[in-house]
Amino acid sequence: LPYSARAFVRFVLGSAAEIKADAAGRLLIPAGLRALAGLEGAVVLVGLGGHFELWDRGRFDAAEEKALEAGLDAADFSF
Repeated sequence: LPYSARAFVRFVLGSAAEIKADAAGRLLIPAGLRALAGLEGAVVLVGLGGHFELWDRGRFDAAEEKALEAGLDAADFSF
């Protein structure tokens, strides 16, 4: 990112938290990060190659529906 994005980088990295899995292998997302991400109740974990995204279920469904309505033309992809 360009230097002009330092405030954004500081915000994102400054919001990071180290968490450990509990005895059952679960990860508890700190309340502040849940609020920041808008996570309420059910969530969706989406694998995207080298990383993953954690979404609130309702927000994910709405984003998917919007993307499908806009059309996902395979011709727009280049490899």
